[in-house]
Amino acid sequence: MSWAERPFSTGTRVPVRSLFDYLERNYTLDEFLGNFPSVPRETAVRVLEYSGTELLAGSRK
Repeated sequence: MSWAERPFSTGTRVPVRSLFDYLERNYTLDEFLGNFPSVPRETAVRVLEYSGTELLAGSRK
């Protein structure tokens, strides 16, 4: 299972991919968090930071 398919954290069934699906559809982070209150803001921000770091690292190869 890829990290995008895994849940945000223990205690939630919300897959990380759902955050990116929302953002692709031009929803804001606040709208996503409003629909998935079990996902802490701090966790969602960390996921975005991690994905950005990975994306940039991949482009340097």
